[in-house]
Amino acid sequence: MDTTKTPVPTAPDADADAPEDKAATPGTAAAEPAADLDAEQARTAEDTAGAEEADDADETDDDAEDLPERSTGVGAAASAVVAAGLGLVALSGSWVSRVAAERQTLIGQIESVSATTAKEKIAALYGDAWHTTALVNGVLSTLALLLATLVLAGPAFGTPGRVHPAWVRSVSWAAVALGLLGVLLFGLMYFDLLFPLPTAAQ
Repeated sequence: MDTTKTPVPTAPDADADAPEDKAATPGTAAAEPAADLDAEQARTAEDTAGAEEADDADETDDDAEDLPERSTGVGAAASAVVAAGLGLVALSGSWVSRVAAERQTLIGQIESVSATTAKEKIAALYGDAWHTTALVNGVLSTLALLLATLVLAGPAFGTPGRVHPAWVRSVSWAAVALGLLGVLLFGLMYFDLLFPLPTAAQ
């Protein structure tokens, strides 16, 4: 009896017969490209948003540099108040004009000693002092008028569209009125048209 066992034929190598690359399931094959596409779109959107923000920041900086500095208007307001004050002081009589008139009166008293006629004495004692008062107050009125005019004309030569507040314009116009009144009044006084010098009987 032959006890020799017939060798069992070896099973075919599964690895040899199996294809090298396993076919992917349809769901997995479609998911991988979709995920890559979504990630790429997300990166593109982030890059675009970052570029837009950078451009907006640059434009904002450029606009801020191009905008002119806005004036606070403090100088115009102060000038308007000073102009109105000068006009009012000129009409009511300033300390400077009073001192100048007293000085001229003293000079007139000295000069009246050598005066030969009554008209010359009146002019030396009173007329010159009155003229000095009118001259000083007239100068103050002129300064008030010029300063108020500059304040009102300032926006025309400054930033386009700039307008002074209403109260600044009101004070400036009041200063213009006071200045004009003072110039007219003191001009008439200086030339002896409003209050002529009295004349002595011959």
